[in-house]
Amino acid sequence: MRTRVGYAGGTKKDPTYERLGDHSETIEVTYDPRRVSYAELLDIFWQSHEPTVQSSPRQYMSIIFYHDEEQRKRAVMTKDRQEASRKRKIQTIFVPAGLFYPAEDYHQKYYLRSTPAVMKEFNALYPSSTDFINSAAAAKVNGFLGGNGTIGDLKTDLESSKLAPEAIDRIIKGLRGTRG
Repeated sequence: MRTRVGYAGGTKKDPTYERLGDHSETIEVTYDPRRVSYAELLDIFWQSHEPTVQSSPRQYMSIIFYHDEEQRKRAVMTKDRQEASRKRKIQTIFVPAGLFYPAEDYHQKYYLRSTPAVMKEFNALYPSSTDFINSAAAAKVNGFLGGNGTIGDLKTDLESSKLAPEAIDRIIKGLRGTRG
């Protein structure tokens, strides 16, 4: 439903990219469990990076922030399966979710911000930076531009959003030719 990049896991109050302290860069995912399961999100997590490499500095550590004991147990089970299938030790750590600090605006929706024709449409739709960052539509388009899904799937997702059909058509038109 929404993604935001930011910082978590440390003790420094109000971290920034330049003053990160002991936090790690992370992504906050707000999801609808009727559409995607926690297990599916864990699968994406393991597929999207190399968790067998010990990361230094802490800024880039492989971490799963869990919200309850059930999430922790499920994450540890998937780690065990990953170690067995990869035949290597997984370096990912598990930490209770604490405060999440959103990263600076210019870090949010990176792929979308790098596509001026489409970004122009989103600037018109969401003049407030906060509304843009929290937009499910922006998260979906950013994910598409990052290589996930098809343009047909994206159009279907956008049609189920609160965007006007004309805005969706302009977004899709701006995306044509950006990738597959």
